[in-house]
Amino acid sequence: MREGTGFLVAAALRRLDEELAWYRELQAEDRSYVGLVAQSGIASFVTWFADPSAPPSGVGEMFAAAPRELTQSISLQQALQLVRLMVDVVETHSDQIAGPGAEREVREAVLRYSREVAFSAAEVYARAAELRGAWDARLEALVVDALVRGDREAESDDSIRSRVSALGWTSRGQALVMVGSTPGGLDELHTADLRRAARRAAGDALVGIHGDRVVLVLGGEGDLVTAATSLLPRFGPGSVVIGEVVASIADASRSAASALAGLAAAPAWPQAPRPVLADDLLPERVLIGDDAARRTLVDVAYRPLEAASGAVLETLSAYLGAGRSLEAAARQLYVHPNTVRYRLRKVSEITGWDPLDARESFVLQVALALGQLA
Repeated sequence: MREGTGFLVAAALRRLDEELAWYRELQAEDRSYVGLVAQSGIASFVTWFADPSAPPSGVGEMFAAAPRELTQSISLQQALQLVRLMVDVVETHSDQIAGPGAEREVREAVLRYSREVAFSAAEVYARAAELRGAWDARLEALVVDALVRGDREAESDDSIRSRVSALGWTSRGQALVMVGSTPGGLDELHTADLRRAARRAAGDALVGIHGDRVVLVLGGEGDLVTAATSLLPRFGPGSVVIGEVVASIADASRSAASALAGLAAAPAWPQAPRPVLADDLLPERVLIGDDAARRTLVDVAYRPLEAASGAVLETLSAYLGAGRSLEAAARQLYVHPNTVRYRLRKVSEITGWDPLDARESFVLQVALALGQLA
């Protein structure tokens, strides 16, 4: 058997080049490493065959002959093809390397040893997968943390895209950030389960745990708000806030800022739905000093009303100042109550908020005050 080792190695390398297309496409350095693995495997088999009562020796060492980076060049399926080819080479040439009458014994030994080699290959790839998983978790935490803190680097399109692409983010469609409290016992296993559920719902997902808060970044081409709402049972008690939908992951820091500001302001609106959109908490966000909410209310409510014709801004101010009474506002403006009602409908058409609704009239009143201060 020892005398036939060189013959088997040469036969194995020849078969590799002839039969495995992926081997021929490897770089020269990687091909040499694959050859070392094949040579080490055959040598280890011959050593073990000398004393088959002992456990197979060198099974782990045969894959140690190549660097860990080789697992990024060839897949587990390709590694098993390599094992299968080595087994076939030894079986095919068993008549030439075995002593007279020992051919069957050699073939049976090859089958036993090949099982150990296959398990060894699977173990190598499992360890590599664990290392990649740990690296991915650290990178994911860094990305989510950068989005939460609003780092300038996170706002760089190239920077954030390169990082999330390493995590499998497809960069298709829009993005949003969803925040809430952590459910009890959110360990690594439950975090991975949340990530899988989020990817089923939206396509792309990143999960960050910040103390007692869960920060969930979703991306995709579908309805992200509906996808986020479907994940509500995955959060703990308390408010859950969905940030604004942004064009891409590169803008997700803006969505994160609105969601986190909404989470801080949510206690000021006890009747808020769950989950609640960050844009539905604009007045409460203004109260905690959110400049983005202040600018939004002025830009989307006050400025359009100020530019509108028909005294709609004056009518809204009179209506709110008169205790939300149509008749009192009409007397103050010297017009018919139906005129006030008509102008208030124009306010609703322009801003999207209805002055006749209690909650939405509060939003408009805050917008009116902010605009007058500005």
